[in-house]
Amino acid sequence: MMRESRLFCVLPDYVCTPDGMAVDRHGNLVLSCPNYAEDDMSGCVVRIDREGNVKKWFDVPVHPETGVARNMGIAFDEEWNVYLCDNQGWSEREDLIFKGRILKVAVDEEGNILKTTVVADHMEHPNGIRIRDGFMYVTQSYLHPVKRPDGKLVSCVYRFGLEEEGIHITNTLEDRHIFATFITQNPDCQYGADGIVFDKEGNLYVGNFGDGTVYRITFHEDGSLKENQVFARNPAELQSTDGMFFDEEGNLYIADFSANAIAKVEPDGSVERIAQSPDCTGVDGGLDQPGEPIVWDGKIIASCFDLVTGPDKVNKKHEMPATLVELSL
Repeated sequence: MMRESRLFCVLPDYVCTPDGMAVDRHGNLVLSCPNYAEDDMSGCVVRIDREGNVKKWFDVPVHPETGVARNMGIAFDEEWNVYLCDNQGWSEREDLIFKGRILKVAVDEEGNILKTTVVADHMEHPNGIRIRDGFMYVTQSYLHPVKRPDGKLVSCVYRFGLEEEGIHITNTLEDRHIFATFITQNPDCQYGADGIVFDKEGNLYVGNFGDGTVYRITFHEDGSLKENQVFARNPAELQSTDGMFFDEEGNLYIADFSANAIAKVEPDGSVERIAQSPDCTGVDGGLDQPGEPIVWDGKIIASCFDLVTGPDKVNKKHEMPATLVELSL
């Protein structure tokens, strides 16, 4: 059954592109904002309370060469350090492509940055991040230097230990931090590993964006990869797989970025589109190119990325203000 989305909050004008979300130690919703829509507007992280009040938490430390931050995926470790995927190369500008970083930021309640650690650099397209059992798992949506004979895109998941820092990514298949790789078959949308999330049992799920396919990765007892297999795919109900999140019952919610929709995947892998909007502004409560959903405070909150256009995208243009919308759970 289709659900109607409603406006949750209008974001301040220092946010033009909202993306990844997490929940802090106090139960606040924390939103990562790369702000791609304005070249001179750098990335920030905001906190939102249950009434929808938005307050900037901190400006993300900028890249020393580019002068901006472009933070997408966000996660906390057990000590509440903030981990961010600084996706400098998202625009595919030649001078930015290998400037991506994974940042670990220690920040206090007032937003003062106590320490910034560059976990990894020289990344082409870091996107989503999740932390479990002493490791962080990061999707990199492109591995352009890897050339297949058929021309199809290769993407990957990297795994880094939480104690690691100063890693220089090679963007080759020989990189020792690559945990799993993916090939995007869809010739019309060559965009790879994107959304990433763990289930309660500790299995890892990764969305291959262009194919609208969710993979389930299982582990051996020693933590090595056991299987990487298709878990869910239904092109009629799920066109693209951006951010993903599980509810308590084991249902997986996925932002269908290209279709302005949210899909629900049952534990058996069956897929159903549960909400969809035409091209819209988001201020009317519509799904304005959802980038990530999260289950929070008894409802589904979705960030509206509202920036990418093209023949396969419902979204037609970027508009301000930026918004978050909600759906009933």
